Amino acid sequence: MAYHGISVIIPNYNGRHLLEQVLPCLYKALENSGQQYEVIISDDRSTDDSIAYLEAYHPSVILIKNPVNRGFSPTINEGIFKATKDLVLLLNSDVKLTPDYFHSLFKYFDLPDTFGVMGRIIGWEDEKIQDAAKYPSFHGAKIKTSGNYYAAQPSENDRLYSMYLSGANALVDRKKLLSLGGFDEIYAPFYVEDFDLSLRAWRLGWKCYYDHFAVCRHQVSVSIKSSSSKRFVNTIYYRNKMFLHAIHLSGGNKILWCLQQIPETLIRVFTLRFYYLRSLSLFFRGRKKMNTSTKKLNDLAKHNGTILLDVEKVVAVITGSLKDKPIQRF
Repeated sequence: MAYHGISVIIPNYNGRHLLEQVLPCLYKALENSGQQYEVIISDDRSTDDSIAYLEAYHPSVILIKNPVNRGFSPTINEGIFKATKDLVLLLNSDVKLTPDYFHSLFKYFDLPDTFGVMGRIIGWEDEKIQDAAKYPSFHGAKIKTSGNYYAAQPSENDRLYSMYLSGANALVDRKKLLSLGGFDEIYAPFYVEDFDLSLRAWRLGWKCYYDHFAVCRHQVSVSIKSSSSKRFVNTIYYRNKMFLHAIHLSGGNKILWCLQQIPETLIRVFTLRFYYLRSLSLFFRGRKKMNTSTKKLNDLAKHNGTILLDVEKVVAVITGSLKDKPIQRF
């Protein structure tokens, strides 16, 4: 199947020192891909000299300048809505692609129901795997977001499903991405938005994959931790986890999840983690936005003539595909 190029979208905030190392590797991988390409960097009101550096040394980059700091979802969405190519690579500014990164990825898009595929993420200077396919699991009624897996004996013929695509290196179908409206900005400024995007795709009947042979290197970022207090980061993280469950769970599981919040809230209060109460407060204040997000997904399913899959069904599809297949989990 022929593709009309790759649009690379990089959200940036004070990442000048990283872009110096990331962009040469990116261009090498793009040149080796055999595809037309464009690189779009959406800057979230950086206070370093990122913009001056890009304008001086990478004038071919399509540069978007946020007038105010808005967070990950709004910033990367600006780039997504400007993209023109068939495939979109969502790439963090702290991720270096290997020269042949794209070679094993195009085959997934021969399948009409592919939403996207992510590659193996290893250390910036070592071979330790940081991220692989995302393994779905629950803690009670809560969706866990941290499990990874890969085939015990990886093969180029593998078609491993991933519960979600890491926003650090996801190659996705632009038309499907646009139909979803990009990332849901309810999750701004950061965290959980990539899980939500992939889950919306899965529930519409599209597939998310992991490829072990597309490799990139990730430098563990301290940008969020350095620019925000630990209390604030935890507050937003747990608020966003609540948003994810409220938007995507239904029926008995949603009731169980609500009940599960009671003891978990009490435990956090007793252990003096009062930021969790702030998370709850922000969650309840976001009910209108949550209802809007849920309605948009339901309306899109109706427009596409599909029935939304329950989260449990998505999990069953992924785990069922692994029956009798040796895997490594971490």
